[in-house]
Amino acid sequence: MIRYLATRLAYMLPVLWLVVSVVFLLIHLVPGDPIQQMLGEGAAATDIQAARHAYGLDVPIGTQYVNYWKGVLHGDLGKSIRLNEPVTRVIARAYPATVELTLAALFVAILLSIPAGVRSALRRNQWDDRVLSFVSLLGLSFPNFALGPILILFFSIKLGWLPVSGAGGLSHLVLPAITMGGSLAAILTRMVRTSMLEELGQDYVRTARAKGLPERTVVYKHALRNAMIPIITVIGLQFGALLAGAIVTETIFSWPGIGRLTITAISNRDYYLVQGCILCIGLTYVAVNFLTDLMYTALNPRIRQ
Repeated sequence: MIRYLATRLAYMLPVLWLVVSVVFLLIHLVPGDPIQQMLGEGAAATDIQAARHAYGLDVPIGTQYVNYWKGVLHGDLGKSIRLNEPVTRVIARAYPATVELTLAALFVAILLSIPAGVRSALRRNQWDDRVLSFVSLLGLSFPNFALGPILILFFSIKLGWLPVSGAGGLSHLVLPAITMGGSLAAILTRMVRTSMLEELGQDYVRTARAKGLPERTVVYKHALRNAMIPIITVIGLQFGALLAGAIVTETIFSWPGIGRLTITAISNRDYYLVQGCILCIGLTYVAVNFLTDLMYTALNPRIRQ
């Protein structure tokens, strides 16, 4: 089992390297000089050259690439050009907010999708199944950049129940979490329904019912547990989509997370900060996939073989 998980982790590392390398090349190909933008149009040539040397931007791009990975291996992601702070410190301030928002969105998605998917499977082709299918289709049709402003207009501006933007208490988290978790809830509802329909038709379910077990025990203890394997797979894969969606959602709601930080860094041509943010997101995605593999063994002991 340890060998299996180590192999999976080894497969993910080249993907992480490729993503960061592509971002490194693309951000250097974008027109604009970050040093010129930082110092202003009237800066002296000697000051510009000194700043380039201080940030290691006066050497060929190949040398910059090698130096960057040397720093990464030693835990040094460089210094933010715009903020003049170590990238690790800047990311450490923003990362907890993104994790909080992503976990809240996952909670919203799971809280809505599992009961809805199970209900839809148990009431197949009935009126409530059709209603839930329509609602899930509606959720898939609304992207984050459309759903977020609609929620702000209705719940914040018209009703005044929730704050428009920013971070603070639980009230600030509600709208961004619903915005990010809504589309995932729609995907998971369909997955739960399909997986539950397959499990409810298995022989062990009929045997459990024939023994006189309560329907709730048959559905939630036996059928749902076996149906969770493909659902967990989707949750693990969609976690990366949530991180990507956090860039849009955090911008809409002015949430001080790593997604909004990435957008700001890109607009400022802050090379080291962009690379650090992408590396952090990639590492999180790899870690979540690794934890997903561990959860497989807990739900399905046959994988331990």
